[in-house]
Amino acid sequence: MRGVASNLTQTLLDPILAADPAGPRITFYDDATGERVEVSAVTLANWAAKTANLLRDEFAFEVGGKVSVLLPAHWQTAAVLLGTWWAGGEVVLGADDSADLAMVAADRLAEAPDVDEVLAFSLDAFGKAVPDLPIGMTDYATSVRVHGDQFRISDGGAAALDGRSVDEVLTAARAAADTHSWTAADRVLSTASWNTPDEIIEGLVSVLVAGASLVQVTNADEEKSERRTETEKVTATLT
Repeated sequence: MRGVASNLTQTLLDPILAADPAGPRITFYDDATGERVEVSAVTLANWAAKTANLLRDEFAFEVGGKVSVLLPAHWQTAAVLLGTWWAGGEVVLGADDSADLAMVAADRLAEAPDVDEVLAFSLDAFGKAVPDLPIGMTDYATSVRVHGDQFRISDGGAAALDGRSVDEVLTAARAAADTHSWTAADRVLSTASWNTPDEIIEGLVSVLVAGASLVQVTNADEEKSERRTETEKVTATLT
């Protein structure tokens, strides 16, 4: 899965894939639905590659393109962020009419920017499509599965996240990981959102750059916190 030149996704995933490809990398909980999904580094990389292939092959996405993202903290969001970066794209959080395409959660389709292509996400654990999808939008879950799980590019884009370069994102992520003293042995439990660049850098990128694994919880039930910390072998928390 290695391309000719390193980019943000390869910088994050290559060391993890070499050190612990099969171990849990992101464990996602939704306490409102009882959902639990565990994703290994290999699976995360495969989903990222499928996303990058989808962008390139179906939408003619090019290095330096922009993707408007309206998605919550979720394991699929992590995969598509990595896929966008792997394809050399810039992630722009929120509705941006200047983007080349948008990735939008089903409950936020009314907020989708005025762009040519919109990928809609059900975020369903079983890969169900978005019901009653408006004409002109593409369902992510049904479209991505036919694409290959390997991807190659020649270079990364100038910007990675809301105008910040790959180096700026990595520098900030490494600083956050150092502040928390995270190592590859850590299991980081987080209930933080991913609505801003800083939140994504601290809540996702810094965990990956440290080689740690993430337990991401949405709609957290405090009554389940103590047992989950024990069963998931949590060593650090982020709120």
